[in-house]
Amino acid sequence: MTTTTVTDSQGLCTGWEPELPPEDTVLRRFLLHLAEYFAAAAAAAGGTTVRHAGMAVADLGRPSGFFNSAVLLQPPAPDRWDGVLDSLDEAFAHGSGDTHLWSAWPTPDLRPRGWELMGHPPLLVRPPGGVLPPAAPGLEVREVRTPAGLEDWARVAVEGYPLDELSPYRPGSLLDERILRDRRWRFWVGYEDGRPVSIGTLFVSHGLAQLALGVTLPQARGRGFWSALVRERLCAEPDLLSGGVFSDDSRPGIQRLGYLPVVRLTLWHRTRRP
Repeated sequence: MTTTTVTDSQGLCTGWEPELPPEDTVLRRFLLHLAEYFAAAAAAAGGTTVRHAGMAVADLGRPSGFFNSAVLLQPPAPDRWDGVLDSLDEAFAHGSGDTHLWSAWPTPDLRPRGWELMGHPPLLVRPPGGVLPPAAPGLEVREVRTPAGLEDWARVAVEGYPLDELSPYRPGSLLDERILRDRRWRFWVGYEDGRPVSIGTLFVSHGLAQLALGVTLPQARGRGFWSALVRERLCAEPDLLSGGVFSDDSRPGIQRLGYLPVVRLTLWHRTRRP
């Protein structure tokens, strides 16, 4: 993919030049972080990653929930979108499963190129400190340290989200157990009466602790389990900026915990056939 540094007519800094540090803005930090998040999942599963100045692509080559994703790292110029989509066609040319494109900026209509709009999920962040949500009575929370624990985590993720392209759940179909070797990732499972019913995921890079996949099974919702898993993740990295992309359904709950809305992203997806 051919990219250009985005500057105005006077060559002033726009905030998206590749040489700028991640901490230049909260949004820049998050986009670089999100690219690392997807790349780490692909690397653990033997997938592929492609990185340009303006875009990062990660692909496990198989159905994997949201982990086959491209993240724009700077806004493409209006006349560059065909080149961006050509690069995505090439990067996702092989394998199967849904692929995704994340943009922090408005995009053209990508439907003529085979993409479907999923929505505009909001990014929210929370500075260190603040009040923690309470623990949940009746929920035993365990941090995942073994492949068996990761399977409990993955089953709740697939069945509770739900991740339709991975349903019915098959062992090993979401994340490879080699992800447990990557210290940037941490996983928790909440058990009720010995059954896994709720999960929380944390990924740390670029000074940001992302509240990644957090899911509670439908029959266990409304009892504070989701908030209890947020508590575990906040306690794990109390001195870091916390953030994540949330659904509109979960946004009110996370805002009550002190998270502030930054921007809505644009999320597209396209289904590959094997």
